Amino acid sequence: MTEKRRAPQNRTIFLSEEEIAEYSSRAIVPSAKLTLDEIANKTAIGDFFEIAKLLPENFVDLLFLDPPYNMYKNFNGKAFTQKTFTEYAEYLEKIFEAVLPALKKSASVYVCGDWRTSISIPLALEKYFKIRNRITWEREKGRGSKTNWKNNTEDIWFATVSDDYYFNAEAVKLKKRVIAPYRNENGEPKDWSKSKNGMFRMTFPSNIWTDISVPFWSMPENTEHPTQKPEKLLAKLILASSREGDFAFDPFLGSGTTSVVAKKLDRKYFGIERDKKFVALSEYRLEKAETDKRIQGYEDGVFWERNSI
Repeated sequence: MTEKRRAPQNRTIFLSEEEIAEYSSRAIVPSAKLTLDEIANKTAIGDFFEIAKLLPENFVDLLFLDPPYNMYKNFNGKAFTQKTFTEYAEYLEKIFEAVLPALKKSASVYVCGDWRTSISIPLALEKYFKIRNRITWEREKGRGSKTNWKNNTEDIWFATVSDDYYFNAEAVKLKKRVIAPYRNENGEPKDWSKSKNGMFRMTFPSNIWTDISVPFWSMPENTEHPTQKPEKLLAKLILASSREGDFAFDPFLGSGTTSVVAKKLDRKYFGIERDKKFVALSEYRLEKAETDKRIQGYEDGVFWERNSI
């Protein structure tokens, strides 16, 4: 692997042209109807709308959708142009229609967006799914603005195909630092415990997440992808809405975070990505996940509050 280090602490993954060719060649290039065995734990290279026509039916337990947001963005020379709110909702509807046959009746669906995109997401979601919640997570990255409020959050809309779905709140509790420890009448800690790192309590997950760190150059999971999602974020969704052995599907895989985390957590996975460089990054990270199961911010089966360990 070739690493272009701008500083000794820069751990961003950079691949040479030779490595891009090698790792991207591991992806499948579908041209006919696919079987479950052919897509299990694979990455497909190509256009989502074309490959969706070839997918088997009723195999997805968890769908993670991170399509281009409703803004102008350039992905390695492939531009996405901002649309009206109605036009973007129509674009999402086409995605939902294409992927719906692949979903189990018990499947959970997560759709990512920023504030602008979130205006359109529920308009499209409610036509096909049962909307359950909107998660808002703090995206502490980027410069401020002198003419507007700094855009510091993103949303993840949670929906299900039906009322028969799986959700494990116990698996995604947050270990949170106790600021004002309360004791009962016997002087014993109430709902908290003390460790070498301080005083903590386990709290149920809410729909406001302030414990997520966006991948940056000193983190080993960081890549050159401009909108990469953190592994910790995907770990929460996968643990909450799937069991070991379940199937996670990401139609806009990017640099592979969904597949990588699914592999680390012993789920099956399948992802689609049209960009050769990002496919190579996905396959490189999947190879590393064979021996390194670590997820930053998730240790010993516990999600830790940001900067608490």
